[in-house]
Amino acid sequence: GDWTETCIIISIQSIVLGLNRSDYMLDKRGDQPPSLKQIEINTIAASFGGLSSRTPDVHRRVLKMADRLEESQHILDNNPAAGLAKAIAKAWELYGSERAVVMFFVEEVQRNVFDQRCIERELWKRNIPTFRKRFDDICKTIRLDQDKRLFVGGNEIAVVYFRNGYMPQNYFSEQCWEARLTMERSMAVKCPDIVSHLVGTKKVQQVLAKPGVLERFFPDQPQVVEQIRATFTGLYSLDMGPEGDRTIAMALAEPDRFVLKPQREGGGNNIYGSEIIQVLEKVKDSSERMAYILMDKINPAPVQNYLLRRDAPLAVSSCVSELGVFGAYVRQGKDLLMNECVGHLLRTKSSEHSDGGVAAGVAVLDNPLLV
Repeated sequence: GDWTETCIIISIQSIVLGLNRSDYMLDKRGDQPPSLKQIEINTIAASFGGLSSRTPDVHRRVLKMADRLEESQHILDNNPAAGLAKAIAKAWELYGSERAVVMFFVEEVQRNVFDQRCIERELWKRNIPTFRKRFDDICKTIRLDQDKRLFVGGNEIAVVYFRNGYMPQNYFSEQCWEARLTMERSMAVKCPDIVSHLVGTKKVQQVLAKPGVLERFFPDQPQVVEQIRATFTGLYSLDMGPEGDRTIAMALAEPDRFVLKPQREGGGNNIYGSEIIQVLEKVKDSSERMAYILMDKINPAPVQNYLLRRDAPLAVSSCVSELGVFGAYVRQGKDLLMNECVGHLLRTKSSEHSDGGVAAGVAVLDNPLLV
């Protein structure tokens, strides 16, 4: 269909901008020391780089007020917003038109606007014009000129930064799909383009963990392969055939050891425990099962903490944390021009909540305290 066709056309813009976040939890097995295991990598609309630039000051102040001056100095500086903006700015410069703007493509109903504003502010500091557009505005005024330059509302767009469009339900009309296709076919730099968007799916994560796959990307760096692979937990395919059949048998026998993950973004989609059995019984004999992967459940050791959440009483609870690491890269054709770790995010939630994050009202923004 349209998407394969797009993937061929796509290469008219050789500038690629990636703002990713790779998420980890500390896995504790028996007597072994805990180790970081990757949960997923987010290649589209990876959020909280803005707000997590603001939280170190909050926790430093809290510690000072609690008369813990010494500990307040153990909270790391963290400014992902500046690093993410630096990459967007680099892509904007490479695009090479001073009149062109950076378009934040945002949701119809926005609950995370201040997170995005932090990055916007960093761009305005660099005198890079930035505006925010919803699907509605885009569908009405999007067009390409004869050179495939992208225009929205009369402005030439240098960079489209996706903070929307990561879930099928974001595309509420045929015009939305058309608009996405127009963006992909244009000269604008997309963050991400459709290929990078799809690379963030769970299926790709599972394939990357297969023996021999990382070696293709790091042919002469066995120690790099080993370091990366050490962060992978068990990932299993549900493809049709004996391998997928074995995965299903294993999951049905011990569902509490695993998480069943669909190819969906945005949190709150994963399947746990007895629900795994219900879903697999329904799909195990059809190709529908290929839409999922199975993953070993990570077992973080809980810590006691207070979570400050809207409409929730302040009480000590057993908590687990998830560490996100922000990466920003820019390449032009084969030349990698920027590839940096630009900061981190720590989200903490009560250990009874298996799924869901800050936006879902379950987790809170936190900071690692180095001891």
